[in-house]
Amino acid sequence: MSLTTTYLEKCAGIIETVRAQEDKIQQAAQWFAQSILKGRVVHCFGSGHSRIMVEEMWPRYGSFPGFNPIVELSLTNHNNVVGANGQRQAMFLENVSGLAERILRNFGLSKDDCALVISSSGCNVVPVEMAELFQQKKIKVVAIITKEHSEKSSSKRKDGKKLSDFADIMIDTGAPAGDSMIMIDGLETPVSPGSTAGGVMIINSIKAELAKLLTDAGHPPKVLTAGCIVGNEKATTLFEAAYDEHSHRMAELYKNAGK
Repeated sequence: MSLTTTYLEKCAGIIETVRAQEDKIQQAAQWFAQSILKGRVVHCFGSGHSRIMVEEMWPRYGSFPGFNPIVELSLTNHNNVVGANGQRQAMFLENVSGLAERILRNFGLSKDDCALVISSSGCNVVPVEMAELFQQKKIKVVAIITKEHSEKSSSKRKDGKKLSDFADIMIDTGAPAGDSMIMIDGLETPVSPGSTAGGVMIINSIKAELAKLLTDAGHPPKVLTAGCIVGNEKATTLFEAAYDEHSHRMAELYKNAGK
């Protein structure tokens, strides 16, 4: 069996893990719909490579407004790797207590909001504190973690608490402990992670359920759609309308910052 086949079979197992959590995915979509229909937002946060899931939710083709994508470059800018703005600094900063509060200080939060926090280990300080702060504001928190990896990892917090301790719903990516899924003869360490594959499936499953709920409620979302599907004129109209709606939602958050 080739390693490609092995990896894809493991991804098939991840699909089944995600499928088994459909009730949680639907509940998350219902909470998100309630926030969006009230004119509020779903705050999305992930540090490190979990940023991928934030950007997968919004903005990209096939997505729609209603989300506040919180992507902190100091925690997610990987392309330099070393040197200024390098990965060492990012991994240090994501375990600095108090940074989550500084980030959220920029927004006017409401109990009508929801939050989606992504962290494969669920053990780094900033995403855990982010979820904790959201819960303190009576905001429902949906967490995407890698359950097996989180259970076998140690929290960076002094009290030992993890993201799962501050989640109203916890959804598992289905990846193994350590994330990487392929062992190679002669190579001591595994390669080819799986949490991103599982995380993206979860994100887009929530997105689909949410789009239906909004449409059924009489407020179909303004979906960023390619011109080859709806024509260039319609695609441009949707693009502008979606970005305008996002601006209006964010204006409310900034207007009430600190309140």
